[in-house]
Amino acid sequence: MAKNKFNQNWVHDHINDPYVKLAQKEGFRSRAVYKLKEIDENEKLIKSGQIIVDLGATPGGWSQYVRQKLSGKEGGGIHGAIYALDLLPMEPIADVEFIQGDFREETILAQLETHLEGKKVDIVLSDMAPNLSGNSTTDAARVEYIIELAVDFAKAHLKPNGALLVKCFHGPSYNTLVTLFKNEFKIVANKKPKASKDKSAEVFLLGKGLKNSN
Repeated sequence: MAKNKFNQNWVHDHINDPYVKLAQKEGFRSRAVYKLKEIDENEKLIKSGQIIVDLGATPGGWSQYVRQKLSGKEGGGIHGAIYALDLLPMEPIADVEFIQGDFREETILAQLETHLEGKKVDIVLSDMAPNLSGNSTTDAARVEYIIELAVDFAKAHLKPNGALLVKCFHGPSYNTLVTLFKNEFKIVANKKPKASKDKSAEVFLLGKGLKNSN
């Protein structure tokens, strides 16, 4: 019974969420787009001509936003390149190269590297989050693992002055992850955009400029 009440409350909150309504109005696939938009507008991250990788991209809201930033007008192509990766399928987005699979696997990485043709990436975005169990220790370990994967990916593919933005959560592993970012990036910032609900532990970590670029 309690679970049904929780589900009803969630549905009510979701339907009445101003960012859900705005996403529907503006044609975005998820409210998460406004988290990226606020961070981008504050940090001036996404610029025409860049190569951007979107990890954990499905349903595609972040890729839609990036495409808008890299394009002049709808249907007119983009200046730059967007590569979206996810285990789950994603409805196509114009000018976005989608690769379905696990980016830890050699075959999936090889597909991406074929597209990149030896070029390094300007920005790696990751809105990935694990399936949470409710056990804080287990969940912290899962979050940490996913972010470590994103950092490793960024170290291998970013330009020296590139940036990595990841979804993170305040919890047992948060300080460890901030230290990881500070070890790898010259500039590290913690971001809590307005579209992240106040009661949510969700934050975003931004790292700019690799300390040890290949």
